Amino acid sequence: MAAAQGRLSDGAGGMDEAKGTEEEARHKGSHNASNASNASGGGNGSTVPPAFAAAVEALRAVRLRPQIEVEATPAPKRLAPHAYALEAAVVDGDEDLADGRLVLLHDPAGHDAWHGTFRLVTLVRAELEPEMAADPLLPDVCWSWLTGALQARGLAYGEPSGTVTRASSHYFGGLSARPSASQIEIRASWTPREGLGGVPDTAAHLSSWCDLLAQVAGLPPAAPGDASVVTLPQRRDPQSR
Repeated sequence: MAAAQGRLSDGAGGMDEAKGTEEEARHKGSHNASNASNASGGGNGSTVPPAFAAAVEALRAVRLRPQIEVEATPAPKRLAPHAYALEAAVVDGDEDLADGRLVLLHDPAGHDAWHGTFRLVTLVRAELEPEMAADPLLPDVCWSWLTGALQARGLAYGEPSGTVTRASSHYFGGLSARPSASQIEIRASWTPREGLGGVPDTAAHLSSWCDLLAQVAGLPPAAPGDASVVTLPQRRDPQSR
């Protein structure tokens, strides 16, 4: 599975961007395996808070549609005292249609910018046809897909923040035979509302995030007749894995 490349920040303006970002991890782990160091923000020996442990366990128990492959991956160490990270790809046969990364952050002391003790941070990306990438409304539509995915599952959240970026690549010289490529990236973060015991419904948030991944990849809605999901037209042929 191709890992999403890029940098992640807490996205809430409450941390130093240069210091609080970290390169995407290169090594993968199993989504269902117990990974103590991953769930404690890098294995620093600190005790894992019960609320964070419960939130991570809920993530591990989620069942997803078969086209989405999810794996645990080492989490950033400097964004919060505790972190857990997942990477995912929307797969059709041997082809990746979209990929992304979702990080759960936890600071038991709370964070002023988050307005809570948990934060979810994400990067989602997919290839597009150049005509679609040139649509001036595309960034607004992609952002509405994120918020719509959360709202469709009735999730309460706060302090949403993020960017939608379009990028185009044109090839010359020895690479001139390659067709031009366009890519969309959604980088976002939000604060999930906490429930009993201070634990947010991370399972539902992961499911919503996978709904976003599927939507960006151009998959049809998982539930027939779900008008909240609009498939992405004019997709470029998916990348080979």
